Amino acid sequence: MRNFGIIALITAMLGTIAVALMLFGARLGLWLPITGFGLYRNYLTPLGAVIAGLGLLALIVHLLRKETGGSLAGGFALLVGLAALAPMIATTLNPPLRAAPIHDITTDTDNPPAFEWLDDTRAGATNTLAYAGADLARAQAEAYPDIAPIETTQPADAAYQRALVVAQDMGWEIIGADASRRRFEAVAHTSVFYFADDVVVVVTETNAGSRVDMRSVSRVGRSDQGVNAARIRDFQERFGA
Repeated sequence: MRNFGIIALITAMLGTIAVALMLFGARLGLWLPITGFGLYRNYLTPLGAVIAGLGLLALIVHLLRKETGGSLAGGFALLVGLAALAPMIATTLNPPLRAAPIHDITTDTDNPPAFEWLDDTRAGATNTLAYAGADLARAQAEAYPDIAPIETTQPADAAYQRALVVAQDMGWEIIGADASRRRFEAVAHTSVFYFADDVVVVVTETNAGSRVDMRSVSRVGRSDQGVNAARIRDFQERFGA
């Protein structure tokens, strides 16, 4: 028991590495994003409980023995364990609103932009790029009524170039672009788990200037937890008027 604090500390350090791999392993090419997400969902809470339990026990033991080093090690491990348990504690105390069970969001539900470069053979995809029609349009209108095209006074060519710059600034990988038709397609990755979502942007000329439409589709999962709508809002805010 003399080295209990060290054991707890080593466990906390190994646990920290394990959590980092869950979150960013796909970015490192270790596995698909859905694998990292599954590991996180199934093992984060048990791992946090083990680390916190060892840390608490080590802290109590070494405090009773008045061993400062062991107490500090146990306290650090306890904090690491509680950090790993924080998502579970937060959702228990304040359950999040359930996101709409949709993963295909567009600014034009009547005539959603179609994909031309990207198709259903894209890596890791289980969702189709074919638009689901009126039922999906109604679900989006109910869940995200604010999603609408950008109406700008900029000439269409200028708006297209601006849209490309914004996409690149957001870190999207441009897969294909056609300046003559003012459209491009890109892949956007989430910062955590590195899920890939596919995006198409189309600019059309209007009497007042131009209109920018876009569509963002998750490759996996029935619900995107609001990520695609948030991406469209972020793009539009960056684009400006």
